Amino acid sequence: MSRVAGLNEDLAAPTTFGPLLQPTFRSIWLATQVSSLGWLMQTVAISWLMATISTSDLMVALVQASSNLPAFVLSVFAGALADNFSRRRVMFAGRCLMVIASAMLTASVTLGFVSPWMILGFSFLIASGGALNDRAWQASVGDIVDRRDVPAAVTLLSVGFNTVRTVGPALGGIVVASFGLMAAFAVTTLTYFVPLVTIWRCKWKVRSSPLPRESMRTAIYDGLRFTAMSSEIKAAIARGTLFGLASIAILALLPVVVRDQLGGGPLAYGALMAGFGTGAVFAGLSNSLFRRSLSQERLMRLSCLACAACSLSLALTSSIAVAAIALALGGAGWVTAWSGVGVSVQLASPRWVVGRTISIYYAAGSWVWGTVSQNHSLTWALEGSAVALLIVAAAGVLFPLRERCESEPDPLEEFDAPAVALSLKPRSGPIVVKIEYLIAERNVEAFLDLMRQRRHVHSRVGARNWTLQRNLQKPMQWTETFRTPTWTDYLRLNHRLTEVDKELDERVFQLHAGEEAPQMTLSI
Repeated sequence: MSRVAGLNEDLAAPTTFGPLLQPTFRSIWLATQVSSLGWLMQTVAISWLMATISTSDLMVALVQASSNLPAFVLSVFAGALADNFSRRRVMFAGRCLMVIASAMLTASVTLGFVSPWMILGFSFLIASGGALNDRAWQASVGDIVDRRDVPAAVTLLSVGFNTVRTVGPALGGIVVASFGLMAAFAVTTLTYFVPLVTIWRCKWKVRSSPLPRESMRTAIYDGLRFTAMSSEIKAAIARGTLFGLASIAILALLPVVVRDQLGGGPLAYGALMAGFGTGAVFAGLSNSLFRRSLSQERLMRLSCLACAACSLSLALTSSIAVAAIALALGGAGWVTAWSGVGVSVQLASPRWVVGRTISIYYAAGSWVWGTVSQNHSLTWALEGSAVALLIVAAAGVLFPLRERCESEPDPLEEFDAPAVALSLKPRSGPIVVKIEYLIAERNVEAFLDLMRQRRHVHSRVGARNWTLQRNLQKPMQWTETFRTPTWTDYLRLNHRLTEVDKELDERVFQLHAGEEAPQMTLSI
């Protein structure tokens, strides 16, 4: 118990701003804030442009969907790219796509070629570039900062964005109202160049693998399999997905709330978005204190309650002041929830798969709430969001977020391949592995318990068709069998085993009753 408490205290000890002492993290983080400022201005401009050229609540809500959908549709693919290729290059490619799409949107608005679907299309392209960049950037956090600083770094990603959110939307409203939509889109395009240049100039060391790069199909499969077999990551992903689906109504329907319920314009919309950001910043700055005082599960429940109160208040109020206070509460819940999910996934994921695991929990629910608002009423949609958030809070009974209390999950990557008599190519296979044990009857139960853990460990990092067989003629003889698709996959499996996994192997081998070590046979 003291070891667990000591580890949690060690993880929570660094201050929120500790990672900013790392020059590379600081440079990219600051450049990202400049880009985020432009993106928020652009979001205000796009949302208000859609609200003025379309009377459909669904089309207005789809602006948020077009911004979030790439994170959902492309998330696992983007995560696999981040794990398989240079994360720095993936970030650079994503930023290039954002610059090009934003420039095309600016040109279209300048020339007067605008339509609802064209707006959604450009918004989707910009968000696609953002999805590529964000997954690689989030996966790079653990490469750039020390592990003990990861919770603070993940929180800073949210704090930075939401700090900008306090001024970005209001500034966007001012620019749109004073200088027009074209000016807002042009300024945004310029801000996208800042992180592009920064990423080009910054370099950081990444532990390279001696093995060949995985195919995208295999990488995605491995990421999904690892996630499916990790209870911590599954719980975080389930709660994150449900929270995103329920809470996105706040931002998706806010332009409609301002237009129809509050009778405001772009300045009012920007001010309310600033209120949302203010609450988020306050929660982000207090995150280290929250993590020391409350469990992650309790923080998630409080976040859901805060966002539910925000949705319900927006459904019932006609006052901009009340709406601003409600949005500040919602912003605090929003950043606390997403920071908690991000930290849980980051700490439970080894570096070889972190890009894929952090990408899976993104979801977009704007279409759902836009449809409810269109077919029923705005009030129904916001009240439905509040009810859904209460259900997400209660879902902690089934999918509780757990504190990270294990040792570092990164693999040792120390493995000497066994000598073989055949000349194997990287794609030679399938490879069948058989390991024979001699287990005394008194140790059978302990052996079976350890082998259940061993099956889980090996299956999570690449073993397939794992079985354990007992010889009917020689009951002391047990045979463990599994296979990998290729010889490279066999090597990769062993490179992914952690120190804890190796300790488990030693405990299994200690139960072996033979004079020599358990005999392993490799077949093709």
